[in-house]
Amino acid sequence: MDETAKLSSGSQTSNLPEFSELVFDWNQVDPPSCSFEPPSKIILNDETLRDGLQSPSTLQPTLAQKQVFLRLLPALGIHSADIGYAGAGSAALSDVVKLAETIRNERLSIEANCAGRTHIDDINPILEACQRSGLAIRAALFLGSSPIRQLVEGWDLDYLVETATRAIGYARSQGVEVMFVTEDTTRARPGDLSRLYRAAADAGAARVCVSDTVGQATPVGVQRVISFLRKDLDEAGFPAIEIDYHGHRDRGLDLINNLMALSAGATRVHACALGVGERVGNAVMDTLVVNLVLLGWMEADLTGLPAYCELASEMTGFPIARNYPVVGEDAFTTSTGVHAAAVAKAYEMGEAWLADRIYSAVPAGLVGREQRILVGPMSGRWNALFWLRQHGIEESPELVSAILDVAKRSTHVLHDDEAKVAVELAMEKETVPAGGRKETSV
Repeated sequence: MDETAKLSSGSQTSNLPEFSELVFDWNQVDPPSCSFEPPSKIILNDETLRDGLQSPSTLQPTLAQKQVFLRLLPALGIHSADIGYAGAGSAALSDVVKLAETIRNERLSIEANCAGRTHIDDINPILEACQRSGLAIRAALFLGSSPIRQLVEGWDLDYLVETATRAIGYARSQGVEVMFVTEDTTRARPGDLSRLYRAAADAGAARVCVSDTVGQATPVGVQRVISFLRKDLDEAGFPAIEIDYHGHRDRGLDLINNLMALSAGATRVHACALGVGERVGNAVMDTLVVNLVLLGWMEADLTGLPAYCELASEMTGFPIARNYPVVGEDAFTTSTGVHAAAVAKAYEMGEAWLADRIYSAVPAGLVGREQRILVGPMSGRWNALFWLRQHGIEESPELVSAILDVAKRSTHVLHDDEAKVAVELAMEKETVPAGGRKETSV
């Protein structure tokens, strides 16, 4: 048994197959030459309103919040969204219908899709949503594929192929476009995937989706499975069928895996605002769009990204950590002396563009924010000078010293009120002509 099997088998009983027989590890297959090429096409599919809401800790948003959320997507370069699990019940179906009507009535540039099992009980609600809303909604029909899932469910490959073919055929006969999704793709055998995807294509699926359902894949593993499927579909005579990638963040590899999927031939990747989702969550949409823009792979106005994340936080109950990338409160804030000096000097040169990049890989202006300099225990003269200038106070060596004296004794970065008190006390100590008190508004 290899090391992965030893670590993963746990208290495996003797009557079960070896772990390596239940999980095909795409991370360990002999790779093609690893490359990271710009993709020819990128579509982003927002899963916040479906897979994101399957988080064990999420609140359930109101319909109004969901509608506002959808309206924010196109400006961020997101033109596809899963608008809910229509088969989850009457309330879920009602929301899906209203969201589809919102997209149709407001002419939002969003392609809508709904997830469902390869079962008529999940397909029929999607058909109903299409009919009631007047909007074409793609059915994203999913079915487990890995050997470990087959063992637990008592399935065999023939059953999976038959189930997928029957479900896709039914949906297509009702005029609904289908994306066929294999769950746990990144732990499924190549031969099984080949049969399943070819059968789905024969049955009329227009897209197929690779799912890293448990966050198993490494970037190289993603490249291998996407490359394999692209080649296999081409050889089977289905070059027009496009590949989606749906990733989770159990190993913290969600962002790079999405980028690798696009580079390897996927044309659409899935993600959620703030990375909400089952267990530790889905791939993170907000950092994904930032990286796509910075790579030059996509153009979008990201000044609305903070509003997107703030709404996602409000409607799901997931707080945005202070150190969260790009939209966290501390993302563009420094209190360190060396860093602050460089930023302040760039501003003194009249070069806001330079100040926004001297200590930032992500320019604050990209998302409608600004660089901030605060004063704390690790600060230097430039921090205090910058604080005084920001607050319109005439600078002096005494005031700089007063602020730094308080900051160096503090256990935290000074709040504005604390810095103002230090300035006021220093001013009171200054001697002014005629014995009067120097009046300076702080």
